[in-house]
Amino acid sequence: MRYSLKQVSVFLNVAHYENISRAADDLAMSQSAVSSSLADFERHYDMQLFDRKGKKLQLNELGRALRPEAQALLEQAQAFEQLLQQENTVPALRVGATLTIGNYLAVGIMARYMKQHAGAQVQLHVANTARISEQVQNFELDIGLIEGELQNSALNVIPWLEDELVVFCSPTHPLARRKKLNDKDLLAATWILRESGSGTRQTFDRAMTGLLSQINVGLELEHTEAIKRAVEADLGIGCLSRVALSEAFARGSLIPLKVPQRDLRRRFYFILHRQKYLSSAIENWMALCQKEQG
Repeated sequence: MRYSLKQVSVFLNVAHYENISRAADDLAMSQSAVSSSLADFERHYDMQLFDRKGKKLQLNELGRALRPEAQALLEQAQAFEQLLQQENTVPALRVGATLTIGNYLAVGIMARYMKQHAGAQVQLHVANTARISEQVQNFELDIGLIEGELQNSALNVIPWLEDELVVFCSPTHPLARRKKLNDKDLLAATWILRESGSGTRQTFDRAMTGLLSQINVGLELEHTEAIKRAVEADLGIGCLSRVALSEAFARGSLIPLKVPQRDLRRRFYFILHRQKYLSSAIENWMALCQKEQG
């Protein structure tokens, strides 16, 4: 082989940071050593992987094509080294989760995972579906747990759990005593909703087909707890996952509203890059997540 794993690591770090200085800091190398390693790598194969724009290096078409292969190669080499050293430690895991999953499911799963695998390191990043999918595609995350439907040829989208959105209001809201809401009620209400780009908003918009352009959105908020507080204050009605509302329903601070004519069912999904190496950490995490179905 005319390349080294160090050169592959340098290539991936420069691709991530798009900057020699930041890549050097992450690799604990000098800037000149990183530049030299990258230049030797490109020269050996008579290729250019980046477009240079001042201090910024941006992956070109060839670099983008090679990146997932390089990422998989490096991760397999790291797993192989662990076997050679006869280490029983589970590799570090970078998990991304959308807001509902991150706040109401992932933390509990992470606690059980770390209990089962002594010394395991898990990083949990919470954002909306659009951001999590972007980070998985860029190899910034090993796996994503999302609540929105996704079409992306670079990613494997694997069904996980069934979920349902619930329309809700405060106990003092005029709609609280209604047995069920019709479409006229939905149009007359003021809504407190998640922002565009979130899986929850995607499901809501789909469910309200035919009414969407007439829906009165009073507030768009990025956090489920903020939406719940706004609805409790009678600023409008909301629509969130039943997972996020179960405790509030149990104590009576929020009231579920039936909307039988609208389909608010959805699924949670795993997302992985199609060329991602499935480490033991990823497989163990997914197996533990699957137990949530019980």
